[in-house]
Amino acid sequence: MLPGLSHEEILRYSRHLLIPEVGLEGQRKLKAASVLVIGTGGLGSPVALYLAAAGVGRIGLVDYDVVDSSNLQRQVIHGTSGVGVLKVESARRRMLDLNPDIEVTTYNEPFTSQNAMQIARDYDILIDGTDNFPTRYLVNDVCVLLGKANVYGSIFRFDGQISVFDARRGPCYRCLFPEPPPPGLVPSCAEGGVLGVLPGTVGTLQATEALKLILGVGDSMIGRLLLYNALDMSFDFVKLHKNPKCKVCGENPTVTELIDYEEFCGVPGHDHEEGVVGGGWDISAPELAARLRQGNHLKLLDVREPHELEISRLPGADLIPLGQLAGRLSELDSAQELVVFCKAGTRSARALELLRSAGFRKVKNLKGGINAWAREIDPSLPVY
Repeated sequence: MLPGLSHEEILRYSRHLLIPEVGLEGQRKLKAASVLVIGTGGLGSPVALYLAAAGVGRIGLVDYDVVDSSNLQRQVIHGTSGVGVLKVESARRRMLDLNPDIEVTTYNEPFTSQNAMQIARDYDILIDGTDNFPTRYLVNDVCVLLGKANVYGSIFRFDGQISVFDARRGPCYRCLFPEPPPPGLVPSCAEGGVLGVLPGTVGTLQATEALKLILGVGDSMIGRLLLYNALDMSFDFVKLHKNPKCKVCGENPTVTELIDYEEFCGVPGHDHEEGVVGGGWDISAPELAARLRQGNHLKLLDVREPHELEISRLPGADLIPLGQLAGRLSELDSAQELVVFCKAGTRSARALELLRSAGFRKVKNLKGGINAWAREIDPSLPVY
């Protein structure tokens, strides 16, 4: 039986109640529904805000990061006063301020193969607001195994994608992308940037699809992929088909339980920027500064994009963007000590792997990138 609405709720949702496709029964459906939002960043912000405003009765939030000032350009559920606060708590406060009649459950932990089934089991719909391939495949497989809809969105620079994957009625994410891209081929928003308003557009469309599923109205994005380009304001649709050989939702699935998705994708399952190399291949900013003061003959290699030099640069560093490095190895001397850096250490970690595979052994990765140098050595440089 659907829950009733108080007089206060009827007034709050009156503009919904006037729509024949929603009405009183539809609003009661929203109140009875539960949605799990995975990620409270760029996409999760508008999703969570609009689900709360619409009156979805129970909303779960999964994240394990804290609010940083660099988030505020696009993660509009958070504010300056929330910098340093857990993202799930910052989001929860804003949602309950917007609508105190809903329930918000927070999970301040990574969404992993160990906890995903337990967290997701009691929710009707999952919304993927993540920015990494291991978690995307994990969300997909959880939805297939539990028989739930996965409202998918992704963003990069000026482009966005939307779909609803529901293996009960159409293809799943693995039907579209059976295998992840090679590690490092697709940069994250932290590496390539994103127009601040883009996640608002894409996240609001994700919220729209979730509300349609709950209400049972309209044509959902099941079996379709929306491609959005903000520069020319174009919306293109690609028709998707279920893959009978899909490893998780096909006729003879081989993935019948959750796997190690970081191993499957070859990249870490988190959104943080800082690359992890270790094994003696890292050098910290203070260590590099000491080596330079001692007059060591080190070659600094910047693997960022040319336009990033306008933000900050290290004197004497040579620029070879990561995408050009493989074709320009002849410009480097493998006998010379080399320190590779980028913005925060992710791209330079991939550059280091490329150099090592090409036979370079006297090479280090500047841990934390030029941002670490700005924080620890030269505060005249901005952190970005």
